[in-house]
Amino acid sequence: MPEAPPQERPALHVERLDVTYGRAQEALRSVSLTVPHGAVVALLGANGAGKTTLLRAVSGTLRLHRGTVTAGLIRYGDTALDGRDPVAAVRAGVVQVPEGRRVFAGLTVEENLRSGGLGLGRRAPEQVREARDRVYTLFPVLAERGRQAAGLLSGGEQQMLAIGRALMAAPRLLLLDEPSLGLAPRMVFRIAEVIREINEQGTAVLLVEQNAGMALSLADHAHVLEVGEVRLSGPADELARTDEVRRLYLGGTAGDQGAA
Repeated sequence: MPEAPPQERPALHVERLDVTYGRAQEALRSVSLTVPHGAVVALLGANGAGKTTLLRAVSGTLRLHRGTVTAGLIRYGDTALDGRDPVAAVRAGVVQVPEGRRVFAGLTVEENLRSGGLGLGRRAPEQVREARDRVYTLFPVLAERGRQAAGLLSGGEQQMLAIGRALMAAPRLLLLDEPSLGLAPRMVFRIAEVIREINEQGTAVLLVEQNAGMALSLADHAHVLEVGEVRLSGPADELARTDEVRRLYLGGTAGDQGAA
């Protein structure tokens, strides 16, 4: 089948999204953004800014946290995702890797991976093997640990498994929530390499990441959320050079370059 022209390729569109928790706690206000086909878009912001809430709204997991979309819309291609459940999002090609490496500790690596495609219903064995082979190519250590309980893996290996489990659903858009959190510097570098490889293979990425330097180096475009609203938006390399982003997230200002 020929590849769809750029204007027909699926893209995520979030328009004027409002989200509340409970009856009164407003988490997002009029948030709009787009993740084009094949792009990496980064979300920066302090704790509580609304980054995870946005990912939950897109992935359909918001209701599990007692959150509600009260206004706006979320579309992936021609599919409306606002108000839908996680299964609908996965079937549309949108899969989230939540913060905290939430693997099934008592299951083996192999069993964790198999669970990643359950929301897609019955698939041909060759499709499952192809997805698993992709994961093992990205993360050879998981192939070595296939029969080991996930709870016995290191933190970095568990993060690899969490990403690998999401890839078993063959997502076209991957939502990553703080993938480097709590990892050693060498493992952070490896996770960044993997995100780049996944994107180069054609999967778009919406990345929430506390390591702003890493996120901006990977992203094509970036948004800064502040208390539930988009404060700044622009090409990632341009935002990385602004005084505000450098001061708040990169540990300096443009005027500090070259200073002792």
